[in-house]
This record gives sequence, structure tokens and C-alpha cells, in this order.
Amino acid sequence: MKKTKKLLALTMCTILVATTALVGCGKSGGGSAEGSAPTKLTWYAIGDEPKDLDKVMEAANEYLEEKVNAHIDMRYIGFGDYDQKMSVVINSGEDYDIAFTCSWAGDYLGNSRKGAFLALDDYIESDEGALLKETIDDRFWEGAEIDGSVYAVPGQKELGVAPMWVFTKEYVDKYDIPYQDLHDLEDLEPWLELIKENEPDVVPLYITDGFSYTVFFDQLVDPVGVESDDDSLTIQNMFETEEMKQKLQTLRRYYEKGYINADAATAQDDDSVKRLVTKGDGQPYADTLWSKGLGYEVVSSYIVDTLITNGSTTGSMMAISSNSKNPDKAFEVLSLLNTDEYFRNLINYGIEDVHYEKVGEENIKIINPDDKAYDVPYFALGNLFITYKLEDEPTTKWDEFQDFNDKAQVSPALGFKFDSSSVSNEIAAINNVLEEYKSTLYSGSVDVDEYLDKLNEKLHEQGIQKVIDEMQSQIDEWKAQ
Repeated sequence: MKKTKKLLALTMCTILVATTALVGCGKSGGGSAEGSAPTKLTWYAIGDEPKDLDKVMEAANEYLEEKVNAHIDMRYIGFGDYDQKMSVVINSGEDYDIAFTCSWAGDYLGNSRKGAFLALDDYIESDEGALLKETIDDRFWEGAEIDGSVYAVPGQKELGVAPMWVFTKEYVDKYDIPYQDLHDLEDLEPWLELIKENEPDVVPLYITDGFSYTVFFDQLVDPVGVESDDDSLTIQNMFETEEMKQKLQTLRRYYEKGYINADAATAQDDDSVKRLVTKGDGQPYADTLWSKGLGYEVVSSYIVDTLITNGSTTGSMMAISSNSKNPDKAFEVLSLLNTDEYFRNLINYGIEDVHYEKVGEENIKIINPDDKAYDVPYFALGNLFITYKLEDEPTTKWDEFQDFNDKAQVSPALGFKFDSSSVSNEIAAINNVLEEYKSTLYSGSVDVDEYLDKLNEKLHEQGIQKVIDEMQSQIDEWKAQ
């Protein structure tokens, strides 16, 4: 798995303990009915398949059979392949049951609108869905709503996007770098210069394919949206803003000075590359998880205030396929995943005394972390607020997450869902242009004036103004209502 994807996509994210067994929304009750075989559910999850998945599935299915008379078959698809492979699964009409979906993978908005995912309103509003509805923050449910319906169960985690600079602690300590005071891209410069001069084997600012600097902008459709503080809701092409041009010019200057790795436009994250700083999207205590994943200690600072967007509220979700033959049972499993402490931690950390051990009432220690026998993306597997805390995390962790959520800035466009059906061809063409230019521009390896002009020229050739006009019309109507 690409570690940068984990960083960018990382959204770890109080304890809500449900000790009652759930009853299914449909005719199938909890527990194993006499003479009734467990219902087998196919579940597509994002990430690389862990080595000990079979062991964990055996334990999970034993528990699920007792609780809701179901078994799950979890099928992992890597981050880089998820969109393409899930598109094939959906378009083929496969009768799978559960799938990860979100704003950045699995196309929650598009698949919901085309009928690939089941509307869950009746389940959520039923007596059997009451515990699940109460457990997940109302703001996640609001963010999940599309045209009046909810099509996936949100994972309870951080509500907002929190872009951060992630520093290698070794160099922070060695050079007494005041990392907590470094926020804007330009704040990094003296420390990048210092590392360049004194640590020839260290990349001052490590950038890989997928890096972006959109901290001032709420992208409703890449690269179209609104600036995060623009209450007028003026729709813009992000690459035509002065803010973006300035940041790209700074990146270009850093590249020319040798502060950025030469292969930034194409690089895939490599743990062996020593770096002072890179960028990630995080939340409270992200440092602990990043350090665990990277194999060395990191510390971080916020680039800008946390922003709650449509994308962030739908950053990790589980949908039920509209082709599922067992939607009632699938909803029972999703309810259990988000409300049952034992099941959620089993899926998250694996088997107690095999993959982790308790070091307190609510804290655990990973056994043989370097082995990574059971290593999964925690944020992508349901309600984080009922997961155990790692050994060096405080008991107040989830209370601090709640405080983090309550203090976050709200995008002026939160709640607006763009209907792109009339400009779908233009959006597809725009995405092709972005694939050609974005990584190169963000790497700092090309002349900004020349390449930014070329990018915007091609975006207009492919109809970006039509997308902007259509979005402006819809958001004006939404605002008026």
C-alpha cells in the first residue's frame, strides 16, 4: 500500500459502547435459527489484503453467527485499483452485499444517483436502526444525504479535512525546529534550506504523485468549487485563482533550489527515502498512527483550520448494493460494526493475544508491529469512536476528537450536492486533462506560467466553463432555498 495514500487519505478519526445484541431489520432475527445456515455476505473493502485475514474472518464469523446468523467474505482491493475494480463489479451486476464508498473512492455520489447503492432511510428510521442512528453524529448523516435519501452508513471519525505538515521527529529534535509554528507553505523555507545544507541524504520537502495544495478551496468537482471562506458561493476553477498560482510558484522555487525530490511528479512513497517534511490529511493523534505505519516517529502541525466539507463528511462509508439478495442481513452487520465494541475492534486490530494485547482497560499494544500480520486502514472500517486506543494514546482521545469536530470550520457549500448529469462528458474530459498536468505542476518541476496557462487553456477547451455555469446555477438555487 502506498504510504502517501494513507497519509492523504488518513482520516483516524466519547467511547460509545453498545452491549445489547442487535435484531435485524428484516425477517431474519439475531442469533442462529435452528436448522438455518448463516447468511453469507460479500464485503468489498479498500486497502491491501492483510496476511492474517483468514484467521480474523474465522473469529469474526463465529461471532457473527451467534449474533445475527451471518458470515462475511471480506475482499480487499488496493487503494490504487479500488475505483476501477469496483466499477467493474458494479457495472457487471454482481450481487455483492457491502462495499466501501466515499467522496474520493467508490464514487458515493455517482453510484447512489445511478441506483447502484440501496437507499437506507427505512432501515435507519426503523426501531432496529435506532441505535445506529443515535451512535453516528447527526452531521455525518446530513453529509451523507443525497436528494433526500441516505445511501451508506458513515464511519464516525473526524468530521473535517485537516491538512497537516508531517515532520520527521529526528530532524525536528536535532535542529530544534519550531514545527508547531510552521503552517503556511512559505513558513517552511528556512528549515528546508537548513536541511538542504546540512543533511545531503535527506529530502527537505518530500512530494509524491498525488500531492496537492488545495487547503483554501472546497472542490465540489475537481477542480471546480468555492473558496473555503466565500459566503457568496462564487464557483471558480481552482487553477484560475491567485492563491493557487502563488502556491505553485512557491513550489517551483523550492524545486529549483533542490528542496523537493527530483522525481516528485511520478514518485510513489518509499519508506527508505529520508525526508524532513511531507503533507498529510489528519486529525488529533494522527502522529501516532503515522509513526506506526512509517516505522519512525513523526510530529505534525496544522496548515489551516479544519474545514467540514461534503467530501469530508463522506470520507469513509459502507454502502449496501442494490443487487444484494440479503440487504436486511447486510444492514444488521453494518449496525453491529458501528455499535458493537468487540466486533469493531476485531475487524480493526485482529485477534486479542494474537495481533494485539491489552495494556489497560481501553488501551492496547500491537504484537510484532513490524510483521504487520494484520494491518488494515482503520478509518475505512466503521465507527472509530468505539475502537481501542493504542498504548501511548490518552484515555481522552475520543473526547478530543469530539471537541475537534465541534470546533471545525464549516464550508459555505456544506450540504450542496451537484447534479453533474448534464455535464458528465465535460467532467470526464476535464479529468483526463488533470491527469496530464496536475502532478507535474504540483511537483514544482515545470515553469508555472507556461504550464498553468496550458492547463487552463485545455480545461476551457474541454468545457470547464459549462461545468462552472451549471454548478453556479444549481448552487444559487440551493442557496435561495
